[in-house]
Amino acid sequence: MDDVLAGQGCVWVFEADALRIRPEGAKVPKLVSELGERVIPHAAIAEVTVAAGKRGTVVLRVVPRRGADPVMSAAAGQLKEAADPYRLVLPAGRETLAEYYADELRAVVGEAGPVPRFMVEAPSVPRSFKGWDGAATFDGEAITFTWFWSGASTAKYSAGDQRFSVSDLEGVEWHAPEGASGCLRLRVRGDRPDPDPNKDPASVVFGLGWGATHKSLPFAAAVLASIPVSEVSAPAVPAPAPAVPEVRRASSGVEVAELIAKLGDLRDAGLLSEEEFQAKKAELLSRM
Repeated sequence: MDDVLAGQGCVWVFEADALRIRPEGAKVPKLVSELGERVIPHAAIAEVTVAAGKRGTVVLRVVPRRGADPVMSAAAGQLKEAADPYRLVLPAGRETLAEYYADELRAVVGEAGPVPRFMVEAPSVPRSFKGWDGAATFDGEAITFTWFWSGASTAKYSAGDQRFSVSDLEGVEWHAPEGASGCLRLRVRGDRPDPDPNKDPASVVFGLGWGATHKSLPFAAAVLASIPVSEVSAPAVPAPAPAVPEVRRASSGVEVAELIAKLGDLRDAGLLSEEEFQAKKAELLSRM
C-alpha cells in the first residue's frame, strides 16, 4: 500500500514511480484546489527540501525539473511561496517524518537538469477566467478573448473580440496579478504586438480583483501545453508589470454610475482598498 502524508490543505501519496498530490482537508490553497489531483513522476523531480515554516510548522517541498510542469513554466518564478503547489505544510513536531519522506524521494530522483517536454499533465480544458478588460476562454484548440466595454481600451474595443488557434502561437506570457496590474499575453507567431498590454488585442489585463492567479495561471499553463513543441520558443523574461488598466470612456452618467457601483462592490468584497476605489472613481468622473 502506498504511503500517505497529510498536510495543510493537501495530501501527498508516495507511489512506486510517482508522487501524487491531491487537495484535501480544510484551508486548501486556491491554486491547489483549481489544479486538482496531480501526478508528478519521479523523473520530473529535481530536488527535495525540508525547512521550518511559520508558527513552528515544517515544510516539505519538491522542486520540479525546469520544463517538466507547464504550470511552473508559465509561472516563470512569479508564484508567491504560499501559492506554490509543491509545498506540503506539516504540523510542528513532524521534522523527523518530513526528513524521512524527503530522503525516500531523494533516493529515487535522478537527473535534475531541464527537460525538452512536459512530464506533468497540464490543467484540464475547457478553461476560462475574467480579466479587467475581457473574458478569456480556451477549448483545447483555440483561445477567445471577449472584451468588456467597461474596461477594454479603445484599441481593443475597436479591434473587436479575438480568436487565436494554438497552432498560430509560439508561447504564452503570464504576469502575476499584483495589486492593480498583471496580464496574460499570447505570443502570436510573426506578430509584433504593442508593448502596452492595454492596447494589445492578444493580451487580457488583470487588476482590481480580476485575473486571479488560481484562475489565470492554470489557463496559461493549459494553453502553453497545447502549443506544438516545435512552435514553443523560450519563455520571455517577465517584463515590468503593466500599468493600472485604463477605464474606457463612459458615454453617459448612467454608465459612470454603474461602473462606480461595480468598483464599490469590489471594495466591499475586500478586493479594492478605499484609496484605490476613490482614485478610480475620480478617474471615471473626470472622463464624463
